[in-house]
Parts: sequence; C-alpha cells; structure tokens
Amino acid sequence: MSKLQIKNLHVEVEGKEILKGVNLELNTNEFHVIMGPNGTGKSTLVSTIMGHYKYKVTEGEILLDGQDVLKMSVDERSRKGLFLAMQYPSEIEGVTNSDFIKTALHARMDKNEKFSLIKYIKTFEKATEDLKMRLDLPHRYVNVGFSGGEKKRNEILQMKMLKPKFALLDEIDSGLDVDALKIVGENVNMMKSNDFGALIITHYERLLDYLSIDKVHILMQGKIVISGGMELITKIDKEGYEFIKEELGLEEEQEENKRGIIGTCAVKGSLGDRNA
Repeated sequence: MSKLQIKNLHVEVEGKEILKGVNLELNTNEFHVIMGPNGTGKSTLVSTIMGHYKYKVTEGEILLDGQDVLKMSVDERSRKGLFLAMQYPSEIEGVTNSDFIKTALHARMDKNEKFSLIKYIKTFEKATEDLKMRLDLPHRYVNVGFSGGEKKRNEILQMKMLKPKFALLDEIDSGLDVDALKIVGENVNMMKSNDFGALIITHYERLLDYLSIDKVHILMQGKIVISGGMELITKIDKEGYEFIKEELGLEEEQEENKRGIIGTCAVKGSLGDRNA
C-alpha cells in the first residue's frame, strides 16, 4: 500500500493565489473524486502534484510514502509512481505511440532489469484491445490526427502500460461519447488495487457509474470545503453548489447555474435519461 498526502497546500499562478490550504489524503486501492465550480483550482491541484512549472507552491507539503514530492523533478515524480492524464493531451509529431511508451518504461526500469520486447508487445496489444483502439495505433504519432476521444483513450493506454501508484485524471471523460465513456471507466476501474489508486476530476456523473468511488471532495475558493460519498454528488446535481455556500457561509465566487452543475450530456436519474 502507498499513500499520497497533501497538507495545507497553497499555490499561486503569476502572483495570484489559487489554492489556499488544500488538505487531502489518498491511499492505493482508493478512488477519490474532486468536483467544484469552474475556476476553483481543480486542474491547478493535479498539475502542481505533477510539478508543472507554471504553478508556484508558497506553503504546504506533498508527500508520497513520506517522501517530499516538491523536491522531485517531474521525471522523478513519474518514476516514483505519479501519473497525470491531461485534460488536453499534447500531440508529438515524429514519435510513435509504441516508441513513446517503450521509452517511458525504460526510464522506470532498474539498471539491472532486462526489457522483454515480446512481453511489451503482448501487453501493448492487450491494452489496446481492452480500450478498443485502432490496430495501427503503435505506428501512429502520439495524438497526431487523433479525435478528442482517441486522445483520452491514449492517456489511459499510457496509464495501463506504465502502472503508476497514483493516477491524477483531469476530466478524462470530457469529449467522450457514451460507449467510449463506458470503455474508459471500466478500464480505469480494473486497475484499482493495493498497488493503484486515483484522484479523479470530473463534471460528469455518468463516468462514476463505472468506477468504485470511495470519497467525493468539493473544491471551492481554493479549499476542499466538504467531503462525503456518492450521495453528495446526487445532492449537488439537484441543488447545485448553492447549498454548500449557504451551509458554510461562503461568498459568491462566480456566476453558476443552480441546476445541472454536473455535465448535462452524461447525467441520469432525476434529470431524465439523456441517452434514451
């Protein structure tokens, strides 16, 4: 079992404070969801954990199994077991998917460990089959010419191949149709184990049908203001984030709809079956 701890994390971007004291603890074999209005710092949080240069930590700690993550370079964080599935994956012209993942795997190996090409090919083929991706995927340049849904599946392919301790999933469901959403959700859920946990940012309730969620956190005004179970998502979908503001006496941050806060293209239940 591994543990990721975030303690009193304060982060600023270009002199503006975005995160104002985030506290969170995540173990492997756990899936935690982070939700909240747009612009409250959700992507800032996962990008900071991964070490994006744009975000400056002014106070607090990030610990991975007791080790100071903030002292690690981005590649070291990856080798230690952190993985970020990006909201907007980049295209890499001239680098094939197969070479990209193979190079990443080599970077994680011990010096005395031997790389088995046959095992790699079999694992790659099985992962692409699980994700129902195109057969020519190994020879395509990373994300070049990919649809939005293909890019998101490619992020999950990389995660399946690299097998991190913790995945930070930044809106992997945006842009996916219902069928692709099911495939991605089930593939992520299959990885849940004593060796793998995930922190998931989403606006869509439908994705969570395919994930075994342990905890839901609401991020507002730069802090996690309330945590709970799946019932919290149901209440937010009915009442928006307004009830949280009223209960906690939070001031208005920005204009938000009071209903339909959770992504309407994937909501079920009281709002009706949008896929009927």
